[in-house]
Amino acid sequence: MNQQAAYPIAKKLPQELVTHGDKRIDNYYWLRQQDNPEVIDYLTAENSYTEDKMQHTEQLQKSLYDEILSRIKETDLSVPYRLQDYYYYSRTEEGQAYPILCRKYQSLDADEEILLNENELAAGKEFFSLGVASISPNQQIMAYSTDTTGAEQYTLFFLDLTTRELYSETIPNTYYSAAWGNDNRTAFYTKVDDTNRPYQLWRHTLGSDPSNDVLVYQEDNEAYYLSVGKTRSRDYILLDLGSKVTSEVHYLDADNPTGKFKLFQPRQTGIEYSIEHHSDRFYIVTNEEAINFKLMSTPVDRPDKTNWKTVIPHREDVMLEGIDAFKEYLIIYERQAGLPTARIQTLATGEITHLSFPEPTYSFYGGNNPEFDTVKFRFGYSSMVTPSSVFDYDLATGERELKKETEVLGGYDRTQYASERLIATATDGTEVPISLVYKKGIERDGNNPLWLTGYGSYGYAYPATFSSVRLSLLDRGIIFAIAHIRGGEELGRKWYEEGKFLHKKNTFTDFITCAEHLIAENWTSSDRLVTSGGSAGGLLMGAVINLRPDLFKAVVADVPFVDVLTTILDTSLPLTVLEWEEWGNPNDAEYYDYIKSYSPYDNVTAKDYPNLLITAGLNDSRVKYWEPAKWTAKLRELKTDDNLLLLKTNMSAGHGGASGRYEYLKEIAFEYAFVLDRLNLTD
Repeated sequence: MNQQAAYPIAKKLPQELVTHGDKRIDNYYWLRQQDNPEVIDYLTAENSYTEDKMQHTEQLQKSLYDEILSRIKETDLSVPYRLQDYYYYSRTEEGQAYPILCRKYQSLDADEEILLNENELAAGKEFFSLGVASISPNQQIMAYSTDTTGAEQYTLFFLDLTTRELYSETIPNTYYSAAWGNDNRTAFYTKVDDTNRPYQLWRHTLGSDPSNDVLVYQEDNEAYYLSVGKTRSRDYILLDLGSKVTSEVHYLDADNPTGKFKLFQPRQTGIEYSIEHHSDRFYIVTNEEAINFKLMSTPVDRPDKTNWKTVIPHREDVMLEGIDAFKEYLIIYERQAGLPTARIQTLATGEITHLSFPEPTYSFYGGNNPEFDTVKFRFGYSSMVTPSSVFDYDLATGERELKKETEVLGGYDRTQYASERLIATATDGTEVPISLVYKKGIERDGNNPLWLTGYGSYGYAYPATFSSVRLSLLDRGIIFAIAHIRGGEELGRKWYEEGKFLHKKNTFTDFITCAEHLIAENWTSSDRLVTSGGSAGGLLMGAVINLRPDLFKAVVADVPFVDVLTTILDTSLPLTVLEWEEWGNPNDAEYYDYIKSYSPYDNVTAKDYPNLLITAGLNDSRVKYWEPAKWTAKLRELKTDDNLLLLKTNMSAGHGGASGRYEYLKEIAFEYAFVLDRLNLTD
């Protein structure tokens, strides 16, 4: 293998990892030593090599960045939503990387009140992320939290919105969720353990020393996440505990925030449920004896399961994804035939209204709906050709009003683009959907460049949404496709179950099936096909190119979870025990052997691989930087081709990459430039 410039070579320091008597030599295990200067030197050398190999694309990167930015309305405003006496919204300003959170009193014509200017909070910091932004019931205090490393550990602050003064207390090591008691003095928040798992619920009294805060609940089972929230009715605070397969909810009267949480229903392995409050009832969405979930209800004062009544029974062909309860209506979110839908039930009459959408593949989701007593339901809609749109739906009349469609500057004409939904048939006969978008006028002659992406884990249904950024691909003749593979939840819970545990390889073979289908149907060819995936989607990339490297010209693997076996054997790492309910417990010989058989890092062999761009974040708490770093080192050691292999580590960010919209767009321009360069589409 001869590349034009000398690439970094990671030294090999063998260390044995022994499990079930099987000895695996991990030559690059030493790269886990983040405090070792040699590790930082190696990552820096890889970054320098990447910069050198991409230097000839610098003008292309700039052109891509400029054209991507030119489509974005930099000074813009979100659709305001009403909460009691105020209209809340966020806005952006040209040249400013972060949003500004604002509100107006009673009328949109009133003077603007700036709640938080994230740009001021981010000033002088290499990374910034806003976590919690929660307004007290009287709307006079804001609890907000910030992360300045990318490690997803937030510091919680309290801001008096009347005086604009911060309260003296700050609370470190918190996570994303928080909730206010109705007394406007009590705030609940979650804290993380050494593995960054939210495991404690704390109660804080505004203006007091956090050292006097009360530990309300601690979850010692490492398979469970803890979060806190509030019902739309504002009557209850909910403590949610969940693993990948089991749920438990505790609830507290929000008017009595110093009271004791009540257990709604004890956890039962394999049973998931969530609750929503309405008047004298709780609604329960659960998968007990209902793989696609069903809807139950019970009196608030008799939550025991013996009192549950069926509202919507289980259906084999429809998955119940959740509900929103309003004073007079229920919004019921469903997924049918791979597409998201919803129906509205009038509580007084039981009358059902269905929401329908016109395009063959699209994304739909509930919007910001904080008010309980309202006849307006806000939702978001997008497709691969329709920009993100916000609608208000009148629950009484059935009329929908478009409040805003995200403006695409530069004269975007959706009639010049087409989206389709294709079906690829796997070797076991399973039909796998593909969402596709392209600029009209292409010929299906096998010569089109095509970018295929996917995820296929954790039951995540990959949404078919619009991207103005993606126009830089489509306008260069690149077809963009999403493979809705097993392991996601596009076709119901069974679709997810068939892509996890000892069925995980279906995820990878489904993706290969989709690639082969696109080639067979002359949408593209293997020397014009590129692919990408991030996190667990990066695992997908690693597994697929071990199986069929010949299918792809180039691959982008963002923060890829590729060292699966070593990671989930190490319980000192974040998320590890939770991951056992997705991949299996590797302390069980059957799961150990199965995971080892597909783990990308463990299955790198001496053969030709596609061109590869691999990214990492030094402060990533979800996929540690060493996974992509070790994978890169092993690929360099064993691959037999002359294709480009690049590792790009963000030395001041975490799992989500760079913070701030401008730096984020630069990262996208870099990845696009890599792909266009490999496809010889740089003119």
